[in-house]
Amino acid sequence: MNAPLAAPISFDIQGLAQAITNCHSGDALRCQFNQPHWDILASYLQPFAVNSGQVLIEQGALDRTLYFVESGTLSVHYEDEKARVRMALVGAGTVVGEGAFFSHQPRSATVNASTPCKLWCLTPMRFLEMANRHSPIALELTVAMGAVMAKRLYNRPRRVAVT
Repeated sequence: MNAPLAAPISFDIQGLAQAITNCHSGDALRCQFNQPHWDILASYLQPFAVNSGQVLIEQGALDRTLYFVESGTLSVHYEDEKARVRMALVGAGTVVGEGAFFSHQPRSATVNASTPCKLWCLTPMRFLEMANRHSPIALELTVAMGAVMAKRLYNRPRRVAVT
């Protein structure tokens, strides 16, 4: 017997825009984009889905990709040299991976999908291309990501979310 296939997941930049607009978390991404800006940003992002339990980022990895969370919840786990573990949750309307994106350092924590998630990723190369062609959009995004990182670093329990 054949099981029915799940319907393919549909991605539209408006889903991410609404998640960001409706996010009330202290570390929400606050972008001042209008529809044409979102459309331009979408052309530099790669949408994808992850299932619950799937690893998105591994502590120590050299990858610098930035991830925007459209839906779902990610758990961030940091283990120090004494095997102590700290954890934070990151939800829809924010980003993860901004620490390595800006610092060029290895990932500081492991990120797993706690629930099925719809994500959009931005690589450093695509960001540089966008910065060269659409600098106001890249600047607005940089300011918004910097604010997220600053809020997380200021809030001791949320520091672990800076990956």
